Amino acid sequence: MPQTLKRLIDLIAFLPGIGEKTATKLALFLLRANGAYVKNFAECLSHLHSDLHECARCHAVTDRTDELCAICRDPRRQTSVLCVVEEYIDLLAIERLSLHSGGYHVLGGVISPVNGILADDLHIKSLFTRIENEPIDEIILATNANLEGEATALYITERLPRAHEVKITRLSRGLPNAGYIEYADDVTLVNAFRERR
Repeated sequence: MPQTLKRLIDLIAFLPGIGEKTATKLALFLLRANGAYVKNFAECLSHLHSDLHECARCHAVTDRTDELCAICRDPRRQTSVLCVVEEYIDLLAIERLSLHSGGYHVLGGVISPVNGILADDLHIKSLFTRIENEPIDEIILATNANLEGEATALYITERLPRAHEVKITRLSRGLPNAGYIEYADDVTLVNAFRERR
């Protein structure tokens, strides 16, 4: 196998959820694809880090030219309700179904001492700052229903600034234990949101 093709397969196989067989199929697809498509694909990848950054308020992904993401800039959003998610992909899953009309806060992961991730490594301090400085009535803790997600939700609940009366809700347990929001089917996710307590 040519070294360039082997290197491409190795790079694709490094992506989460993609094994060597799928990586080989994708690499061969790119080899046979129209040159303009491959050029656009490569250009998009090369600009990924330079053209995107975190929203200054919620830590979602946004264009480098914007300080705030489209959700934080939208005046129609119900800013008194804040949905706290682990990762940006969880925000996308919730938004795809139009389940939440409020704001978001992306933690950037979960507390996992085994993996060397502590509370200070996440966007928890900025969450507390938002609670203190913004008129927030409800926090929806939409962390995943696994050990790390539950531990992170508990950490946030126990350390929330008590100066403000904030209602704290969790998604209902329609989500399976050790389940991930990004993989939940639409009906389960809708019910988990509607039946939160």
